[in-house]
Amino acid sequence: MIVRIATEGQYELEDSDVGRLNELDEQAVAACGADDEARFREAFEALLEFVRTSGESVPDDHLGGSEVILPPPDVSLEEAKAEFQGEGLIPG
Repeated sequence: MIVRIATEGQYELEDSDVGRLNELDEQAVAACGADDEARFREAFEALLEFVRTSGESVPDDHLGGSEVILPPPDVSLEEAKAEFQGEGLIPG
């Protein structure tokens, strides 16, 4: 699975990473639903860090698409609430 972090780059994750990615996504969705900025920031940072450390950076000249596009690291809670809703960003 290729995950893009907006403004940062793309990372290829193994299929075995999808479960943990979903867990972190669900935490971000729950924090948005609760309108809890601190909890959202913690969950979203954990999600980004997981992608960065578990994924392998995809070269800039890669022409394939991303299965998931995460908002930029500096996304506000209000912006995130528009994206992190329902089942979240990660296809389940």
